Amino acid sequence: MVYIDVTRALALGKESGDLSFEYSADDALIDIPFVSFSSPVSVSVRYEIFEDRKTEVTGEVRFRLKGQCSRCTREAEREFRGEVLALFVPNGDGGEDYAYRGGRIELDEAVRDAVAFALPNSFLCGDDCEIPAFH
Repeated sequence: MVYIDVTRALALGKESGDLSFEYSADDALIDIPFVSFSSPVSVSVRYEIFEDRKTEVTGEVRFRLKGQCSRCTREAEREFRGEVLALFVPNGDGGEDYAYRGGRIELDEAVRDAVAFALPNSFLCGDDCEIPAFH
């Protein structure tokens, strides 16, 4: 997995930066029958390291799902997007923020969480199966 070396970045005077990479998500994240990831997750994030070495990571995950429509059972493939918003705290206590140790932030958990939050509750083909909006 991709990581941010906070110690090295600060030594080089880089308090912020951008990262783009692909992440192979586990199909076990998906609770919808007969649906799987059809490609790796595309991740684009920006990080900012603060004076207290807390590091904010923001950005986006994009991925495609394929499988049977939950309503009509036709085969379909659709793209989904999610937001990455994480604060990493050095030697953190495991509260609401992500903790890191040794000056190195591993992005696995934050990316996995962003993908999990972006997953739909059901997989609809998008044709006639979309749920109409209530007015």
